[in-house]
Amino acid sequence: MMKTFKYILSTFLVIAIIWSCTDDELNNLDFTNSAVAPTNVEALFTITQDNSGLVSIIPSAVGAIQFEINYGDGSGSSAVVKAGGKLDHIYAEGNYSVNILAKGVTGLTTEFSKDLVVSFQTPVFGTEPIIENDAAVSKKVNVTVPNDAQFALFFDVYFVEDGVETIITGNVGETVSYVYANAGIVDIKVVLKGGAIATVEYILEGFEVTAILSPLNSAPTPPSRGAVDVISIYGDAYTNVAGTNYNPDWGQSGQGSGFAEFDLNGDKMLQYINLSYQGIGIGETIDVSGMEFLHMDVWTSAVTVLETSLINGVDGNSTEAPVLRDLTADNWTSINIPISEYTDQGLTVDQIFQLKLVGTPWAGGTVFVDNIYFYKAPSAPSILAGIWKLAPEAGALKVGPSPGNGDWWTSDAQAVIDRACLFDDTYVFGSDGSFQNILGADTWIEPWQGVDPEACGTPVAPHNETAGAFTHLGNSVTINGAGSYLGLPKVNNAGELPNVDVPTSITYDITLSDNDNTMTVLIEAGAGVFWTYILVRDGAAVSSPIEGTWKLANEAGSLKVGPAPDNLTWWSISADDVAGRACFYDDTYVFNADGSFQ
Repeated sequence: MMKTFKYILSTFLVIAIIWSCTDDELNNLDFTNSAVAPTNVEALFTITQDNSGLVSIIPSAVGAIQFEINYGDGSGSSAVVKAGGKLDHIYAEGNYSVNILAKGVTGLTTEFSKDLVVSFQTPVFGTEPIIENDAAVSKKVNVTVPNDAQFALFFDVYFVEDGVETIITGNVGETVSYVYANAGIVDIKVVLKGGAIATVEYILEGFEVTAILSPLNSAPTPPSRGAVDVISIYGDAYTNVAGTNYNPDWGQSGQGSGFAEFDLNGDKMLQYINLSYQGIGIGETIDVSGMEFLHMDVWTSAVTVLETSLINGVDGNSTEAPVLRDLTADNWTSINIPISEYTDQGLTVDQIFQLKLVGTPWAGGTVFVDNIYFYKAPSAPSILAGIWKLAPEAGALKVGPSPGNGDWWTSDAQAVIDRACLFDDTYVFGSDGSFQNILGADTWIEPWQGVDPEACGTPVAPHNETAGAFTHLGNSVTINGAGSYLGLPKVNNAGELPNVDVPTSITYDITLSDNDNTMTVLIEAGAGVFWTYILVRDGAAVSSPIEGTWKLANEAGSLKVGPAPDNLTWWSISADDVAGRACFYDDTYVFNADGSFQ
C-alpha cells in the first residue's frame, strides 16, 4: 500500500508565522511596541524502538522563529532549533522535564515545560484508546490514548482509505484526527511505542465513520430591510407571501425524493430529502422585475450543484429559466442570484408564481433551505449617507490576529499628529448610493505607492478620489469602484497591496454606535489578519428628502387628471370639493427612515 506519513505536533502542526505587517509598520517598527510573545507552545516527542534512548523533539508555537531546548537530564546541555526543525538527544531511562523557550521575531519569548518518560520496558495500554466520530466535523475521527498507558511515549494511528495508509503520530494523553473522504466501515490500528524494541498494537475493527447529515447551526441571519425592498417566500426574517406551498405534488416522490420541515432548536427550515426536483408554489403571482437578487441559504452534505429556476406566466403560457450554483458540503452556502441572470435568458419576471429546485447528483443527497427571498438595495438612503473621517484618537487604526484586536500595531496619539494628512481624508456616502474618497492635496503615501520613507504626499492613482458607489445591507457595506476604500487603500478582502490586484469592490463589516455617528469598521485581509478602523461622522446624518409624514395639499388642483403629465383637462378638484373631502385630505403618507411606508 502507498503510505503517507505526517506528524501532528501535539494538537496541530503549527508553522511559525511572521505576520503580514503593513509597509509603514515595517519601516518604522512601531508595531513592536504592542507585539506579543509566541503562543500555543508545544512539542512532539518520539523515540526509537531500539533501547538506545534516542529521542526526537519537534517544538512548535504560533509566532515563533526559533526554540531553545533544555533537555532536563541534569547535563545542563541545551540546543537551539529553527521553527519547523527537530533535535535528537539520547536519554537514559527515567522521568524528565524538558524546557522549551520559544522566541518570536521581536525577541519576546514564552517558556514551556513538558514531561518526558523514557523506558525500555514493553509499553502497556491502560484503558483502551478512545476512538470516536467528531461531533462537529463530518467524517472526522478523533483518536486519543489516555495518560494511563505505561512505559509509552507516543503512538501511531493507521487510517486506511481507498488503499492509501495514512499514519498520524501523537504523544500519549493527546488526540490525533483524520477526516475521511467517505463515510463507511473501517478498521483503525493504534501502535503504542516507547524506548523498547517491542511495541503493542490495538486494532478496532468495523468502526463506522459517520457523516453529519444535517446542519448543527442556523443559516446566517438576514439583514434588516424595509418592506418595499424585499419579497419573502420562506424564512423568519420577513413577512412571507401568504399561501405558499413548499411541497406541491410534481411527481418528485416517484424519484425517491421527500419533504419535511426541519426544526433546529426552534429554527425551522425546509428539508428536501434526496433532492431530484422540487417545486415551490408561491401563494400569489409576484412581480420581481423591481428586485435585484434572489437569495437563499442552502446546507447539504452531498449535493454539489443546485439549479434554481423561476417560472413566470399564467393560464398555461408559463416560461422558465434555470441558474446553477455550486454548493459547499457540510456548510451553509449563501446564494445571491442577480435577477438579470434570468432576464438575460429572455425570461419575463413580472408574473412569477413558482420556483423549481434541481439537485446534482440527481436524488443523491438532501438539502436544507432557509431564507428564500427577493430583494433590492434600500429604497431610502442608507443611514451611512453623509461625510465620515477617521476618529482623531489613539486606536482609530489597528491590526491584529482577531476581530477588533490591535496586538500587531495600533495607531497612537502621535500618529494622529504625524498623519494629519490621513486623518483629514473624508469618505463621502451619497444619498443616491454614490461614494467618493476626498483626499485633498495630500494623504498618507506608503512605499508600495512609490515613496520611501512613507510620508504625506500627493494621492497616487487609482487611490486618488475615483468616483464609486456603495451598498449598505445590515452590518456590512460594500464599496464599489477600483481605487475606492475605507481606512487604508492597501487593505482589501483578498490581502494587502501590492501583493494582490487592486480590487473593484471591498466589503467591510460595520457596527454603528453613538446615535449612528460612530462607525467601527472591520475587514479580514487574508486569513487571520484583521484590520479595524474607527470613523466618525463629519456633520449631521443625511436623511431621505421625503422622510416624514405627508398629506395632500389642502388646495384646489391638488388632485387632477388629464392626457399628459400635470394636465388637468379631464378633471381637477375645486376648493369646494377639498372641503367636502376633509376625511380624505387628513389621510397621511408616512415615509420611514428604514425604507418602510404606511
